[in-house]
Amino acid sequence: MEIPEKNIFMDKQSGKDFDRPQYKKLLRKLKRNDVLYIKSIDRLGRNYEEIQNQWRILNKEKGIDIVVLDMPLLDTRRGKDLMGTFLSDIVLQVLSFVAENERTNIRQRQAEGIAAAKAKGVRFGRPLLPLPENFHEIHAAWRNKKMTLRQAAEACGMPVSTFYSEAVRVERVLGKNG
Repeated sequence: MEIPEKNIFMDKQSGKDFDRPQYKKLLRKLKRNDVLYIKSIDRLGRNYEEIQNQWRILNKEKGIDIVVLDMPLLDTRRGKDLMGTFLSDIVLQVLSFVAENERTNIRQRQAEGIAAAKAKGVRFGRPLLPLPENFHEIHAAWRNKKMTLRQAAEACGMPVSTFYSEAVRVERVLGKNG
């Protein structure tokens, strides 16, 4: 079945909340008896409660049928009787729980991986740029109060905040007044 381009809504962002412009636009366009195809149940929300809430809004309040492509059991077009609704609700609750639990596990594994990498000395972020050749000389002059922080930064061709953070880093590595 060919779906017109104007009926495809795709949010490319992901993150901590469910503030997704395309999803909100989709909700405004959906009408009673429309069919919503979604790739996966977790596209309805970031956690168990959110998924349950969105399902209720779409299916019960708006009268939209929902087809979850990666879970054929979740197709509200089938089994509109009491037993079909009951089974669909049970599957939805189990899958919502699994989706939230997996998200929690991913965050935990990610945090553990970052901690392990840091313990091995892996440095995250942009690579450090080499210090200017005159940095150590200027740093010593600044620490001996022969120039201001701003003058020292300008002499090294660096922003003040960068000069200061590099000075602190060098002092930590080499010892005070390195």
